[in-house]
Amino acid sequence: MKRWASIAWLACLFVLGSASMSYAQQNKKRQPRVIQLEEIVIEGRVQKPNAFYILNRSNLGYEVLELRTSFLREVVKSVQKEPF
Repeated sequence: MKRWASIAWLACLFVLGSASMSYAQQNKKRQPRVIQLEEIVIEGRVQKPNAFYILNRSNLGYEVLELRTSFLREVVKSVQKEPF
């Protein structure tokens, strides 16, 4: 019985030891890469566009609509009827 208990303790210690080692390996942080470039001087002139285009105002061409038919009679009839 003591032999099985000692084997069980050794197995537990082995499992805990391997778990702690793998946890320690996962926590290592990778250093970020730093790339340093030399300074570059660019000389020149910025070109701006010289052309422009003007649009004429468009004629909307709308007219006021005139009401040709009076719907007043139909509205009054519909109000006087029973709804259902």
